[in-house]
Amino acid sequence: MQKIVVNGGAPLEGEVAISGAKNAVLPILCGALLADGPVEIANVPDLDDVSTTARLLRELGARIEHDAEASRFLIDAREARGHVAPYDLVRTMRASVLVLGPLLARHGAAEVSLPGGCAIGSRPVDLHIHAMQALGAEVEVEHGYIKARGRLRGGRIEFPAVSVGATENALMAATLAAGTTVIDNAAREPEIVDLAECLVALGADIEGAGESRIVVRGVERLQGGRHSVLPDRIETGTFLVAAAMTGGRVVATRARAGTQQAVLDKLAEAGADVAVEGDAIVVDMRGRRPRAVDIVTEPYPGFPTDMQAQFMALNCIAEGTGTIDERIFENRFMHVNELLRLGADIQIEGHRATVSGVERLSGAPVMATDLRASASLILAGLVAEGETVIDRIYHLDRGYERIERKLSGLGARIQRID
Repeated sequence: MQKIVVNGGAPLEGEVAISGAKNAVLPILCGALLADGPVEIANVPDLDDVSTTARLLRELGARIEHDAEASRFLIDAREARGHVAPYDLVRTMRASVLVLGPLLARHGAAEVSLPGGCAIGSRPVDLHIHAMQALGAEVEVEHGYIKARGRLRGGRIEFPAVSVGATENALMAATLAAGTTVIDNAAREPEIVDLAECLVALGADIEGAGESRIVVRGVERLQGGRHSVLPDRIETGTFLVAAAMTGGRVVATRARAGTQQAVLDKLAEAGADVAVEGDAIVVDMRGRRPRAVDIVTEPYPGFPTDMQAQFMALNCIAEGTGTIDERIFENRFMHVNELLRLGADIQIEGHRATVSGVERLSGAPVMATDLRASASLILAGLVAEGETVIDRIYHLDRGYERIERKLSGLGARIQRID
């Protein structure tokens, strides 16, 4: 099993190009199932989750051409007749439930295995089912599958809690539903907006994406088209936190600052000089030690839960004490025990972590427990004395494109070993 080895102590300096967003490209790939023509998707990151989604779409009958060098997919789902997403493909990735809406809208039937993925919380599919039922589908869960049938019609979907995935499934299903659909308490994440922009490019009629109410007027068909995936705000934030932790200066290019103001505000609060220059974001610590910051994770535009572990790593070596309240996922402090192995001072009480910064961490063998935890352990390794060996990095490859190469390009002493 592969591992990442980090030798800490080197401040990061230089430019890093940001890849397309994992959390945007997966629903966009699934949305291509709705189209009656070829869909070209550009700026697609090379990730395990993308490969898994492509295998799932092929299983459903879609034809896919992948130009890895150009980071481009061409998906033609005109001959896709399958409506069953099997367990052996779905079990490794929670985002695979996002084929539910497109399959139901296109074929009037869908059978999707209950999904797997990172063990950071229950993340139930109840809201996805609620959305399909509000559009007229008959849905039952049996033998580990969500089974839905029925021709969809416009309706009102009011989510009792904000859910990015359920909003995406509702949005895709409503594009081909007969009549108008109103989605209330919709998620507002930039990835929702990116999905909506892709669907509109294919002929969908959508208003309000990025707001708490989205209105979708169903159309008879979507045609082919082209869309370029927005930059990954979580990858961007991870590299910028790395700059802050190591006292360096990093320029994240091909980024989009407007999608991550909460993260940039916290970096400035930690003492970083933050500047936005077109599609580049500059974080310069000028050799300073960061200051501890308090974090409360919330739905967008609040502080993202996907950046919580990275800022916990920052607080571990910061000046002062910071608190982190995790309000999105109930099991997202599993990286704490691994950070403690490196010498961190962290106290957990319920959903709050209190982190008292120490002057130095010490390298040690650690184990990644989920995607963002993997990143936090790499960040901690960048500032730890000696060697940090991170095991179970298959989580990492689900959401970061060649992170060790990108960090090496900034001066980090990091390598992947077998």
